[in-house]
Amino acid sequence: MLSEQEKELVRELQKGLPLVSRPFRDIADRLGVCEEEVVAKVKDFLARGIIRRFGAVVKHHDVGYVANAMVVWPVPEERIKEVGRVMASFPEVTHCYNRPSAPGWPYTLYTVIHGKKEQDCRSVAEKISLSTGITGYRILFSTAELKKSSMEYFLD
Repeated sequence: MLSEQEKELVRELQKGLPLVSRPFRDIADRLGVCEEEVVAKVKDFLARGIIRRFGAVVKHHDVGYVANAMVVWPVPEERIKEVGRVMASFPEVTHCYNRPSAPGWPYTLYTVIHGKKEQDCRSVAEKISLSTGITGYRILFSTAELKKSSMEYFLD
């Protein structure tokens, strides 16, 4: 369990780091603590697995990657881990999930592929199919982004 002060730090961190030379000092100032305390707590969170990593979010549309496809794959249950590892190894694949199939919907692995054009996504799907032997996949292109956000914790 986290203390109320730790939860407050999580709330600040999930807003994103400010683009300044000492972002943890800015956070510390907002929380009324010293920068060293924030840095030590972040290191503690990383060591305990509360925070897994820090990363930058690049808005793919802004850098020219406008094609976005979810590719659904009918992968036999006994091959899920093996095939999932191969699919996830492609740099164009940003997400790879296993989900249960349903009547009339045999797809068990889902990948998200980004490309500059729809044909780029199709080409990657073909390469994945060739490398895994999985055929019968479907490519579902996005037509509009209605919501995209990160998970937020300890909201009031």
